[in-house]
Order: sequence, then structure tokens, then C-alpha cells
Amino acid sequence: MEFPKQNFPEWYNEVIEKAGLVDKRYPVKGMHVWLPYGWKLMRNIDEYFRKIFTEHNHEEVYFPLLVPETEFKKEGEHIKGFEDEVYWVTHGGTTPLDVKLVLRPTSETAMYPLFSLWIRTHADLPLKIFQIVNVFRYETKQTRTFIRVREVHFFESHTAHATAEEAEEQIRENIEIWKKVAKKLALPYVLVRKADWDKFPGAHYSIGAETIMPSGRTLQIATIHQYLQNFSKAYDIQYLKEDGTHDYVHQTTFGMSERLVGAIVGIHGDDRGLIIPPEIAPIQVVIIPIVMKDKERILEEARKIKGELEGHYRVHLDDRDNYTPGYKFYDWELKGVPLRLEIGPRDLEKGQVVLVRRDTFEKISVGREEYIQKIGELLGDIQSNLLSRAEKEMASRIKNFDILEGIKEHDGIAVVSWCGSEECGHKIEELTEKKIIGIPMEKRKGKCVICGKETDTLAYVAKPY
Repeated sequence: MEFPKQNFPEWYNEVIEKAGLVDKRYPVKGMHVWLPYGWKLMRNIDEYFRKIFTEHNHEEVYFPLLVPETEFKKEGEHIKGFEDEVYWVTHGGTTPLDVKLVLRPTSETAMYPLFSLWIRTHADLPLKIFQIVNVFRYETKQTRTFIRVREVHFFESHTAHATAEEAEEQIRENIEIWKKVAKKLALPYVLVRKADWDKFPGAHYSIGAETIMPSGRTLQIATIHQYLQNFSKAYDIQYLKEDGTHDYVHQTTFGMSERLVGAIVGIHGDDRGLIIPPEIAPIQVVIIPIVMKDKERILEEARKIKGELEGHYRVHLDDRDNYTPGYKFYDWELKGVPLRLEIGPRDLEKGQVVLVRRDTFEKISVGREEYIQKIGELLGDIQSNLLSRAEKEMASRIKNFDILEGIKEHDGIAVVSWCGSEECGHKIEELTEKKIIGIPMEKRKGKCVICGKETDTLAYVAKPY
């Protein structure tokens, strides 16, 4: 690597390019081309989304990209929140459109006119759907691959319920689903309730999962929103109750995006490149033949090993000619493959293979009679180790402050007491030149750092991406 990770912005850009995740040279700023290796990683994450949400009784749908302006503008707070970020389609060929169209920034305004047709009685509830699509936002800040882009690979679940209590139960279920997703990706996080001025446009409240990148900035990697009846009233989504009266449904959403890939790159990578958690790695084990003599015999044995492993793990045999083993080691370390398997003449004689961990670079010689099982144990340990050390690193960057002094220079999350008022909240942001990224679930008695009022509310203050 040309840049050490301590120079994070340059390191981040370089490792994404050299590891072959995306090609950033597409001639529209903020849009990139997913390359095969990066797309396999994203697809593995998508497939886990499909699995976990299907297990929780959601069904997959796919809605059109374009939303009529008439539908988009029905929820006033929503349109106000997105009006500076949407792309408009104004012509069909050379003919001006009677009704302008929006490229979806999210899909509430595309889905909810249909919800009003699908939902008629209490028997139609709860409705739980999800889709994996691209959404488009005119990102005016500096773009950064996976983190701030204009075309976003996006997961979104939408639910509708008969009562507010059932919608709250869905929020709790979404939090449990998120815990499983974060563990799968070995990502540390804190859950926060967003300040009212920072919640999703149209939401009653929003919950964010925030992580800390090596730069000290926070990155929001998932959001869960409670809408109650805010959207159902705007889109007339009513149902017939058992007592014969009508009521508006209560709704929730859950969103995640390719930011998860950005978090994986930044949090787990090192000076040699990526380190991808085994459970979502495109390749879990790469086989590298050490060919010095007996070339055909070694290659034949490597192919045999590949066949033995294929039913158990995602495996790749690097049998490229004209590349030294050292070059291959470098290449696959850069790509973050969790485990390397080496097989050479000595290993063949001893009936063993050599396994090398990407996270610790520990080398382990294992007999052929037990190596398949050993690989599984090592992959599990690598997964656990990545999460454990990321959690420790994140915890070291969360610091309590009784006063504002020092917060501006702190790399990470500053925890302060806050009375909860918008006036004091904005004053905290103004004086620290940072943002209140949310209110943690925990409570602690103290005095607001601005007005001195007794409070048990805390605020997380950080510089977000």
C-alpha cells in the first residue's frame, strides 16, 4: 500500500481501488461501477438481508424507479426534507411531461399510493415488505465512495400495522434484526434516537446505528423509523376495523445501504489492505500452490483440495502462471481474504497444509485429515476477533465530558449531559463545531453543559460523514 492507514482518507480511496471493489471513473460524480469482487461482497450482504427479513415474515417486492410529482408532494415534511436532493425527469424525449417525475430518494412516495389500494381491512395487516434497489440523491457535499454517493445501493423494509403498539413492537423487532446484521458484518455500533431536527423527514422519531471510522468521524450505517400515522394520513391508507369503523395504519421503515461496505473497509482494514469478515467474504479461503518443483503434482493436489473444500466454504484456487507466491500473498492480503491455504512440496510429503490468518498473520500447519474442520474453527475465530477488536477500538473513542472544552479536538464520540431543548442542542453544535448525532438509550443524572439544568438525558456529539 502506498499510504498507511493512519492517513485514512488517502488509504481509504486507494484500498478500494486496488482491491477491485469499484471503478470510480464513471463520468457522473458520485456514481461508480461495481466490479466483480466488490459486487460479490455486496451480494453476500444482500442475500443475508433477504434471509433474515424473510425469516421475520417480510416479503420481497420491487417498485418502479420513477415517482410522480403529485404523489411525491403529498407528505409536506417529507418533500421539504428531500427537495434539495432529488433528481427530476421533466421530458419524455423532446416532449415536456404533464407531470414531472422524481427518481426515488427513498420509496415511501412510490409505495404508499399502492398501500392505500392493498390495505382494506384488519385482515390485510400487518403488511411487511422489503426491496433492494438503487435510490438517487443529489449529494452536494464532497462525495466519497460508499459513504456519500449519488446513486445508492439501498435496502428498505416497510411495514403497516393496525395499532401504534404493534408498530412499536416492529421497531423492537427491527432492533433485534439489526443486532444480527451487525454481528454478521462484525461491525461495532451505538444505537441513538435522533434529535427532532435530525430525524427522517416525515417520521415521528428515528433511530440510528452509528459507528466510528478510523478518522474519528461517525458513520450512520442503519436507520429505523417510526412513522405512526404521518404517512398513512397523507396517502389515505385506511383499514376497516373489526368494530366496523375505519382507522389509519401505523407504519415503520428500516434502511441500510452500501455504507455498510464502507464501514467494513474502514474499520477492519490495515496497512496491507482489506480484511473482510468471513461470514460475508466473497472468498473465504484462497489456495496458493507453492510451486518450486513437481509443479504438476502440486497443482493436481491443490485442485483436489479445492474440490474437497467447495462443499463447505467459498474457495478460490490461484493457479495463475507468471506470478510468484509472494505476489499472490500480497494480492489476496490486499483483497482481505480471511484465510490463505498454502500447499508445497514439503507439505505434500508431510500430509499437511499451512493455513495463514489474514487478521493476525498466524501460520498453522494442519494435517490433511483434520484441515477441513480446522478451517471452520479458524474462520469462526477470525469473525469473532474482528468484531471484538473493533468494539474495543470504538469503545476507546467514546469519552465522557462534563464541559465543552476538549470536545472539538476529540476524535470520536463525546458524551455530554443535555437538557433536551433545541436551543441548548444547537448551542452545543455551534460551540463544538460538531453535531449531536443522537440521544443514547442509557440515562445518567447530570447538568446540561449549556444551561446547567438537572437532567438524565445524554447527547452523543461527533463529527459525522
